[in-house]
Amino acid sequence: MGVVIPLEDNKNKQASVKPLVDLTLSDMERVNQLILSKAGSDVQMIPEVANHLISSGGKRLRPMLTLAAASMFGYEGDGHIKLATSVEFMHTATLLHDDVVDESDLRRGKSTARTIWGNQASVLVGDFLLGQAFRMMVDVGSIDALDVLSTAASVIAEGEVLQLSVAKNMETTEDDYLQVIRAKTAALFAAASEVGPIVAGGSKADRNALKSYGTNLGLAFQLVDDVLDYGGTSSDLGKNVGDDFREGKITLPVILSYRRGTPQDRAFWREAIEGGASDAANLEKALGLIRRYGGLTDTIARAKHYGTIARDALAPLPASPWKSALVEVIDFCIDRVS
Repeated sequence: MGVVIPLEDNKNKQASVKPLVDLTLSDMERVNQLILSKAGSDVQMIPEVANHLISSGGKRLRPMLTLAAASMFGYEGDGHIKLATSVEFMHTATLLHDDVVDESDLRRGKSTARTIWGNQASVLVGDFLLGQAFRMMVDVGSIDALDVLSTAASVIAEGEVLQLSVAKNMETTEDDYLQVIRAKTAALFAAASEVGPIVAGGSKADRNALKSYGTNLGLAFQLVDDVLDYGGTSSDLGKNVGDDFREGKITLPVILSYRRGTPQDRAFWREAIEGGASDAANLEKALGLIRRYGGLTDTIARAKHYGTIARDALAPLPASPWKSALVEVIDFCIDRVS
């Protein structure tokens, strides 16, 4: 079931990721070549599993952030190519691991690797990609970049464990939820953005600006993803609408609806999420409750709040096509619900 949610400031043309895509096109071609090269192995199953996900049509936003963040500070070497590829491998590894943990059957409209090759292969190939990512980081020779990305890898893993600890727990607070997505999603957006000025020799202020931009963009991105799970389509998500509900994930639309509901409503949520009563009829009821209590519109409002912080983080930086493209990405991420 799809739902159109109007955005107050969406009166002009739809925001697009195209300016960022166009600016990074030649560098992304190099990234894609390096991805294919580094995903190779004499162990046949490794490239099969890796390429299944790598070639499944994602926008590769995170590596584009790295390329843009380096180029906006005048970087002319090739270290940003390796760092961008490392970022994409880290992201791909987390997707492989996520699908195992979540028991997901669909990813970007295709069967997940775990449904084709099994959970063990998915986890191990994810580990292989992480290893390759760290080898490329070392090749770049920047201790600061290695520190930022390796720290992000640890934080992402912590976020996965934290999400497990709050799964199917209706007493999860909004603060708990934000802690999860700050670790699981925003940490990699932040690291992908911060290593750009690092490799380009930017100042501490430059690094902080891009880190703040990436963090808040990542939070906005994930909040919109959580809205789309209840108010989008499978083509928007690349997975089945309602997967979060069926998997018992506690996301902000659910938290808000649970806390604002009647005792009877809260009993329904406990039965559906904690008790696993997540059939189609209960999904429809959940959608109705989320709309009734403003779960979608208020989650979008939160996303727009973080988008504003991301925009303000870039404000002190000199005007450039790179900066304009990064700002438009904020609107693009939020406009996905329009």
